[in-house]
Amino acid sequence: MKPIHIHAKPGHIAERVLVAGDPGRIRKLSKLLEGRVLVNRNRGYLIYTGTYNGARITLATHGIGGPSAAIVLEELAMLGAKTFVRFGTAGALSPEVKIGDYVIPTDASHVPGGNATAQYFEKADFEATPDSALSEKLAKAFADRNLKFHRGKVFTSDALYAEEEGFAEKHFKNGNIAVEMECAILFKLSRLRGWRSASALVVSDSLVGKAVGEHWISKRELNNRVMEGAKVVLGVLAEA
Repeated sequence: MKPIHIHAKPGHIAERVLVAGDPGRIRKLSKLLEGRVLVNRNRGYLIYTGTYNGARITLATHGIGGPSAAIVLEELAMLGAKTFVRFGTAGALSPEVKIGDYVIPTDASHVPGGNATAQYFEKADFEATPDSALSEKLAKAFADRNLKFHRGKVFTSDALYAEEEGFAEKHFKNGNIAVEMECAILFKLSRLRGWRSASALVVSDSLVGKAVGEHWISKRELNNRVMEGAKVVLGVLAEA
């Protein structure tokens, strides 16, 4: 099959890819690549390819939610991608997870029958877990840089504004330390298709924070944490 939404050509996409939901974030992170080239802008899915520490890497926008992410992942794989790291944001569900920290998911839970996962995995299900070796490398790299991170299960939500009263308490009791919107489909699709994948997330807000000003990260701090974490993720991908 040929990609429909990504108007890149074979050879434009590296085997190693950092994916994120926000095209603005991908544009900023592209400045970390040497010799970066914009290889797609169709549908707002900004995609750049260049080198980092001598390794060829692609940065790609996957949009918001599982269905959008699934389209981008599938089409990137059609063009040669084999290893993915999602570098996005998450909301804290645990009081131990603070704004500005990082989360490296060990697995992802989701609502049974969620749109994308239901269609892909109606007959055969797969664990929503990252590649263990790649995830371990991320954890070690963050530890080596003395960046505070947490490992644990994240809840992948399909509906940002459907968070009812007691949402945080419910999902925290089910073992989730943070909530985001794409990890479950990334991990499951990777198991299905034979890709390697993992994730590192910046905690941008807290659903359990009590202090004034604790609920959302400032734009400046978010940018700092994103740029700091991205260098770690890119370094791991360069050696993957």
